[in-house]
Amino acid sequence: MEPNADAEPYALRDGARNLLLGCAGARAGESLLILREDPALGYFGEGLAEAVAVAAGELGLRTTLMAVSFRPDVASLDAEQAAAVAAHDHALFLARAGDQLRFRAMPPGSRPVVSYVLDRQMLASPFGRADYAAFLALKACFDTLFGDAHEIRATCPLGTDITGSAPRPAASDGPADVSIKRFPMSVFAALDAEAFEGRVAVARLLVGTGSRYYEPYGLPLESTLSARIGGGRLLGWDGEAGEVARAEAHYAHVASLFGIDGGIVHSWHAGIHPGCAFAGSAHDAYGRWTGSAFGNPRLLHFHTCGAYAPGEICWNVMDPTIMVDGAIVFDRGRIVIDAVPGARAILDTSPDVAALFAAPDPRTGLDVAP
Repeated sequence: MEPNADAEPYALRDGARNLLLGCAGARAGESLLILREDPALGYFGEGLAEAVAVAAGELGLRTTLMAVSFRPDVASLDAEQAAAVAAHDHALFLARAGDQLRFRAMPPGSRPVVSYVLDRQMLASPFGRADYAAFLALKACFDTLFGDAHEIRATCPLGTDITGSAPRPAASDGPADVSIKRFPMSVFAALDAEAFEGRVAVARLLVGTGSRYYEPYGLPLESTLSARIGGGRLLGWDGEAGEVARAEAHYAHVASLFGIDGGIVHSWHAGIHPGCAFAGSAHDAYGRWTGSAFGNPRLLHFHTCGAYAPGEICWNVMDPTIMVDGAIVFDRGRIVIDAVPGARAILDTSPDVAALFAAPDPRTGLDVAP
């Protein structure tokens, strides 16, 4: 499903147009600010910002590139960045700062976007090219389904079994409403974990959420841990004693770093983008993995450690089955599209999206043990 070398320039253009027109809503004559993190840091790939800038020029946008330093803990844009964002019609974060600030206030009137496409290959792939508007409409279908549900149950082959409900909140994005548009749109709105109870089988690792960066950012697990949850809290761990001790020490470490309540289990959601894929192993690049792979429907993730979204430690559930009022909506990591009211009509008008659901990309980066 990756573009070949001859097709890549056209695929890149299509991905960039999907980002700029479909997501950002940019129009000829408007201005675009690209806040760019140095590719030498190993997160965003070389040439991605330039490819978007070229496409923007072809669309008639006046484009400015601005270097953005990486900071492990970012509470707000600095004065120069805020002024630049406010001065442009659109702002695109090709920098981790966009993800770190996605729950923070942005300059009034600004229209920022954060990219979870991390390199040229991802932009040219079905993940970058698939119609953004279709996935935004699909997200609304999922949000309505979960918001209207009387009972939601999630299980997985490793032993996850949680049950609860999450009535639709006033904010469109639930307990994790964001101030920055996300491209691509690859998850449904986070569900408040307070009303869920049961066990969560945490697969392969504990990892950061993209909120703040710390060491160690990822903790590989040699065996599966089972987290007992209820009332929005971590009630305890079950598993091999040494692994339990390592998990408890990791939580204590991260909670003490930021002065937060490590026992909070805040919210959860799953991927809805069958084109989202991570080549290689999550253990090779924890930061890049947690910043891009979560949209794959084979992954359900929890936001924990901190009474805010997205918290500081993420749990990942592999190949979830999610049932809504007894109907299977996710079947071991594969979306049952006809179980989502309104979704089939969207696919009928979006052949590229329908093709992804017919043949989803299975690569999650978690299929390989540490």
